[in-house]
Amino acid sequence: MHEDVERCVRAVQSKDARFDGWFYTGVVTTGIYCRPSCPVVPPKPENMRFYPSAAAAQQAGFRACKRCRPDASPGSPEWNHRADVVARAMRLIADGLVDREGVPGLADRLGYSTRQIERQLRDELGAGPLALARAQRAQTARLLIETTALPMSDITFAAGFASIRAFNDTVREVFALTPTQLRDRVAKGHPSGGSGTLSLRLPFRAPLCPDNLFGHLVATAVPGVEEWRDGAYRRTLRLPHGHAIVALTPQPDHVACSLSLTDLRDLTIAISRCRRLLDLDADPIAVDDLLRTDPVLAPLVDKAPGRRVPRTTDPDEFAVRAVLGQQVSTAAARTHAARLVTAHGEQVTDPAGGLTHLFPDPTALAELDPLRLAFPQARRTTLTTLVAALAQGEVDLGPGSDWDEAKNKLSALPGFGPWTIELIAMRALGDPDAFTPTDLGIRAAARDLDLPTTPVALTNRAAAWRPWRAYAVQYLWATGDHAINHLPGGRA
Repeated sequence: MHEDVERCVRAVQSKDARFDGWFYTGVVTTGIYCRPSCPVVPPKPENMRFYPSAAAAQQAGFRACKRCRPDASPGSPEWNHRADVVARAMRLIADGLVDREGVPGLADRLGYSTRQIERQLRDELGAGPLALARAQRAQTARLLIETTALPMSDITFAAGFASIRAFNDTVREVFALTPTQLRDRVAKGHPSGGSGTLSLRLPFRAPLCPDNLFGHLVATAVPGVEEWRDGAYRRTLRLPHGHAIVALTPQPDHVACSLSLTDLRDLTIAISRCRRLLDLDADPIAVDDLLRTDPVLAPLVDKAPGRRVPRTTDPDEFAVRAVLGQQVSTAAARTHAARLVTAHGEQVTDPAGGLTHLFPDPTALAELDPLRLAFPQARRTTLTTLVAALAQGEVDLGPGSDWDEAKNKLSALPGFGPWTIELIAMRALGDPDAFTPTDLGIRAAARDLDLPTTPVALTNRAAAWRPWRAYAVQYLWATGDHAINHLPGGRA
């Protein structure tokens, strides 16, 4: 995108928010970089320089605009619909892997040499993994500076910096302000204190339809792990340095996010996982424009545009829940999951609500007694085999996973048919083209819309919806009168 100069210039001149996160504009006369929708008067085209990432703009010597805050724009949708090495690397960097394990850890996870990873990221994004992680740390530092009263020394290490000097230098270089000046720009009384509870705004590209997104999460919520309370979807999160409780509330122009963290070092990772859960970096215009070309889907898209794919904060958790949901109702699946949580989940304290546990990880579930599972022997085998494969690292469903490899390994496990594999691909792996033609809700929608109802015929018909079939699924599901399609109590 950033190499198409004419298109970028038009987007900047029209202040088109659809392209926020797709590219960044450096202004040579001011030395700042902006998002395309920056409200200031657009510079002359000859003074614009375009970059594929905030890190690349920073490396070129540009500072972040104080008006449009380009570092806080929605992420590039490129990392949503691609499964190549660069996309996998970006998902892992967003999940904090470079801060935890360095570039060698990133390369090892992807199965490449550090030199290969450096080269591929530089070629496409204009910056290597360290620079991309540094840009992310700068954004985390800004959030903590502006939304808490934590001492700067605490923010330094919570944001992932190795020293206070590196923290000060980076903030000054990226934002053209010292950390103290950044904090002073915030209205007095706004900081929330150092308790670890943060109130944030998660941006997205409009439009966004919250009905199926939050409705699905709430309708399938596991008691003790998830709940709907006071207009917010709340859940517990297992994070590298501790755990968190998050409350997510849909608003017209953002998702309000309240995070209670046991360790502030997990802030960036928690935000990344919440954005992934709600599919907030999607490009709804591109998705809906393609789906509207089908006369059957067009009325569904026009009725409620901007549907997202409800995903997950923990791919391993979702895979387990997908097995629990095989051939049973939503209510039965929730009951099975709640029993696992009570028996094997780690307890947490939630003063603000009714959350009681973290969903058990594969290591904890490896200790379960199959005979205590209240479902058929075949499904017990499916669950225990999956848990063992996840615990031993034989199946990788994480943000850096190879989608095709993951699906192939799942298909080799007993009890994994197309429905389960595609559901995991859609919601755990994040594959935007995953498709479930055997799903009962999809077959009912196909029948009501005069679409083919057999799996092969429907799959052939759905070829026109590629690469966005997972989004087509959301529109098809929405034709049914099921709780997954509605916010509790109506639209927030």
